Amino acid sequence: MITKRIPDRLARPTESVARGTAAPLASAADCGLLLIRLTFGLLLAGHGAQKLFGLFGGHGLTATGMGFETLGFHPGKLFAVIGGGSEFLGGLGLAVGLFTPLAAAALIGMMITAMVTVTGAHGLWDTDGGVEYNVCIALVALSIAAIGPGRLAFDRFFRWGDGGWREAAFALGLGGIAAAITLSL
Repeated sequence: MITKRIPDRLARPTESVARGTAAPLASAADCGLLLIRLTFGLLLAGHGAQKLFGLFGGHGLTATGMGFETLGFHPGKLFAVIGGGSEFLGGLGLAVGLFTPLAAAALIGMMITAMVTVTGAHGLWDTDGGVEYNVCIALVALSIAAIGPGRLAFDRFFRWGDGGWREAAFALGLGGIAAAITLSL
């Protein structure tokens, strides 16, 4: 009976895989994770840059700060820096695969805060102003923390670079704590 062995995406180039060949430097899974991280991370970094710097048609820090004040966050400009910085730095971190659990936590915390303060009252679907978009962002960030950023990431040199339950729990826990603190202020 012939069976095919699917090589582990985390197999190192020196490890033997199916039929005695060496694992490629980057598997299809690693390339797929890179594509997701780059697209997702850079779009979120751009979203943060809209808030912080007024780039890409954004309103910039002063106008964003006024928007945060209308939501009850005082001083609004400080919360705009925190929110925009979380999206900008969290997005860049995911894009390059650096401090992935921390980057995921920043995005998860921001999305929980957005769901509680803005979108939660509008139901599920984004067309009604609901949480759909925020849930997707939070779950993609959490999933990347759980799976790990892949071998095409700076985190490959660190023990958290392989992802796992601890990394996912860290990202979700820290994101939740950050949101709880922000919402209590």
